Amino acid sequence: MTERIPAAIIDTVDPRKPIRLTPAQAGGPIHTRSFTGLFRNLRLVGSGLLFLLYFGTQWLTWDGRQAVLWDLGKQQFHIFGATFWPQDFIFLSAVLIIAAFGLFFITVLAGRVWCGYACPQSIWTWVFMWAEKITEGDRSQRIKLDAASWSATKLLRRSAKHAVWLAVSLATAVAFVGYFSPVRELVGGLFSLQLSGATGFWLFFFTAATYINAGWLREKVCLHMCPYSRFQSVMFDTDTLVVSYDAARGEHRGARRKDSDPRAQGLGDCIDCTLCVQVCPTGIDIRDGLQLDCISCGACIDACDSVMDKMGYARGLVRYTSERALEGGRPQLLRPRLVGYAVALALMTGAFVWALGERPMLSLDVTKDRTLYRENMQGQIENMYSLKVINKTQQRRDYLITLNEDGPFELHGPREINLAPGEIADLPVSVAMVEREGGTRRELHFAVGDASDPASRVTAPSTFIAPRVP
Repeated sequence: MTERIPAAIIDTVDPRKPIRLTPAQAGGPIHTRSFTGLFRNLRLVGSGLLFLLYFGTQWLTWDGRQAVLWDLGKQQFHIFGATFWPQDFIFLSAVLIIAAFGLFFITVLAGRVWCGYACPQSIWTWVFMWAEKITEGDRSQRIKLDAASWSATKLLRRSAKHAVWLAVSLATAVAFVGYFSPVRELVGGLFSLQLSGATGFWLFFFTAATYINAGWLREKVCLHMCPYSRFQSVMFDTDTLVVSYDAARGEHRGARRKDSDPRAQGLGDCIDCTLCVQVCPTGIDIRDGLQLDCISCGACIDACDSVMDKMGYARGLVRYTSERALEGGRPQLLRPRLVGYAVALALMTGAFVWALGERPMLSLDVTKDRTLYRENMQGQIENMYSLKVINKTQQRRDYLITLNEDGPFELHGPREINLAPGEIADLPVSVAMVEREGGTRRELHFAVGDASDPASRVTAPSTFIAPRVP
């Protein structure tokens, strides 16, 4: 017979605490309250710089062209004085890997501060929430407007809100597409309604994506669609800085007069005003502990600090701190995981900078003709090739084409070419075997180099095929 362990119901509900659902638990729309504070100001400054970078960079010019432009038609990616080609795709992969390790490092150090201060989803959501405030009023007014029946006033306010949303979404789409299509031509075509079908589609797509994500989905993107929210907790340790509520100091929570002694009433510093809940963009109660929905934006810290100031209490009831510090321990900044990510990040960044500086500014690709071989008028075995030469520099260059082999081979075709900056040349050449040798397959190496700079010489391998000598 299986022994049964008796179960007991443990009531953990404090009868002095009213049971209330947070906006996230209630499932309705989240209406945030306006607030001010240090972390809000930091977010405004950071978001302003990112907005300036995003909306302003594509309007810069460099040597008569758009400074930053991914020209898909010409397969060129211009970043100020540098031009990258499809052959340089490895650098994009390296940037993404370095960015991933940078995210890992900052997560171990300070939790989800990326989400709260730099993530485009969060930044655009704050912008859309600002649009709600200027068109529909503050939190209480928006709640009343939701509950009110439809009227001319409600229709006007809602229309104004969605008009601002769509204007921001369209500006976002134009800025994004402007990195792939010359932005001045794009804006001119938009105002004259002379856009290509593909350009019009992508403008509509990114306008709709911004409008839906920042206007309607909002925190649901962070909670259900973003993978970062799922694996972040694996990267936390007891010394990671996260937004935390100091329960030892705040409990028991409850209302009181400003001039009263909370300890005499058995109360902590939390007056249970719920402002930390009202300002939260994801609608959670930070007093319930660290949650998947928290994006570490610091809004609840600003709200709580303002209440502590009014009550004459010390700030920091809600603050950035670590689990170890909350338990009274001494935080440890240098720990193996954090140091490991920092070292890996430094090594990868250094390797990337070195590889970027050493990348060849000349590209050579060799394609052998599908015909195996042929015999020319001199009775020599000949193979046909196509050489693709790309001048990746910003100056016109003269290049010499040679064959590295010292054996019985002779190169036929153009030996010198002149290429403009970014120009691509496809050159048909042939290689003849002057003297017959045994074997049916030999390896060849074509070479192209700047006539005035021997260090720029690049090579590319190919194969020479000949019939077997009897």
